Amino acid sequence: MKWLDNTALVIVIIGAVNWLLVGIFRFDLVAYLFGNLSWLSRIIYTIVGLCGLYLISLFGRINSMSE
Repeated sequence: MKWLDNTALVIVIIGAVNWLLVGIFRFDLVAYLFGNLSWLSRIIYTIVGLCGLYLISLFGRINSMSE
């Protein structure tokens, strides 16, 4: 489970850096590398979103470990 947590966290951090680039410079790195809403870029966006949703469970696991 720890491997999945770390992998999801890295993917979400990469997605956050992409959103930082979009917000500051209006530069979408994923669209630049894989095409604007191509099937490959849509898969990447989906994976980042799913990893973010998975990491929501991290809150519950952190609370249960601290108690």
